[in-house]
Amino acid sequence: MARKPLCFVLMPFGTKSAGGEKPINFDAVYDEFIKPAIEEAGLDPIRADEEQAGGIIHKPMFERLVLCEYAIADLTTANANVFYELGVRHAAKPRTTVLLFAKDQGRLPFDVAPLRAMPYSIGVRGGPIDKPKSIEALVARLKAARTAVDKDSPLFQLIDEYPETTLAHEKTDIFREQVAYGEELKTKLRAARKEGRDAVYAIEESLGSLEDEEAGVIVDLFISYRSLEAWADMVRMFSKVDATLRNTILLREQYALALNRNGDGEEAEKILEQLIHERGPSSETYGILGRVYKDRWLKAKEQGQTGKAKGHLRQAIETYLKGFEADWRDAYPGINALTLIHAQDHADPRIPELRSVVEYAVRRKIASGISDYWDYASLLELSVLASDQVSSETHLGDALSHIREGWESKTTAKNLSVLLEALPADSTDRRWIENIINELLGT
Repeated sequence: MARKPLCFVLMPFGTKSAGGEKPINFDAVYDEFIKPAIEEAGLDPIRADEEQAGGIIHKPMFERLVLCEYAIADLTTANANVFYELGVRHAAKPRTTVLLFAKDQGRLPFDVAPLRAMPYSIGVRGGPIDKPKSIEALVARLKAARTAVDKDSPLFQLIDEYPETTLAHEKTDIFREQVAYGEELKTKLRAARKEGRDAVYAIEESLGSLEDEEAGVIVDLFISYRSLEAWADMVRMFSKVDATLRNTILLREQYALALNRNGDGEEAEKILEQLIHERGPSSETYGILGRVYKDRWLKAKEQGQTGKAKGHLRQAIETYLKGFEADWRDAYPGINALTLIHAQDHADPRIPELRSVVEYAVRRKIASGISDYWDYASLLELSVLASDQVSSETHLGDALSHIREGWESKTTAKNLSVLLEALPADSTDRRWIENIINELLGT
């Protein structure tokens, strides 16, 4: 049986005065109005006071605020705990938080109209009235939150890029490692990636509806297919996940990557251009878009379409350069631009300066202690570009020891093949570069 999404309820408890004629029985509000609406919406309710001990905001409370798929906050009485918890929720989740307040029960500390808070009515005995109508309205709010694209958190609405502070191409891996969603399932997926695509698919099938699964599970599953180069499964799976998660930059970028690898570069291009239009320049988005154009160049070249190939090559170089200029700390689009410029014209005057900046970016990242496969692969490509066999072999060993997913080394091998083809037929470098490519392909 599929697990229902959790809905965390932030509200006062017991009977308290809100400034109206009669005190409000918040336990009755929960039992007779909020809880039935949550259950009718297909969610599983958890009330905040059931998790508290002595009013202290402790670790389980923060976990619920951050990890629950939905939340309801009752702002009536301007309860300090509720407002603090709502602030944590709005800082952690851009969407799926619904606000309530009791009508005509004293003044709230600020105008809730911009937050689209929903009013409900209290009777003379302090309990909720007009319950069928109120329940229907709250159910509609919760169901709308499931498919909403707009953000309900003022923080996410006002600050563009909040809270994205890490390098873009690292987001998928950091997210997978940091989201706590159940060690048992995480262990199963790790083992399944070693067994192959069918093992990962079996886990996906065991989850039931992906729309109701938490984000950490979805991202890990999505990236597990990427690890196995199961591009068609990534494309298929994307349409099955929750609309809110589908709208995240992370999944849209990875979906575009999968589309391109699966042969639909045109759709990938549309998605990536839309992302750039919405959010501005990004090293990751431009890096994936550069790969779309690079693949078109390789295909046109293979088919003997010389003019078209030159156009796609220029387009790929310009796109990778835009990605590197968007964030010079991220060397991935920079090294790709450098490799393609070499393929286009090894005497291009941009090469010396670009090579220096790319190498500096890579070495600073390694020195910071947060290096990954792409950093060592970039040093390998830089050494090959410089015809430095000794350094190339050293960096090859470093790169091979940092591989996380098999497709990574294949990508590097493809880049080195571009450099190999650009060398003269009698170049003495050809043999050792071929050996490095073979080692990369053999991993």
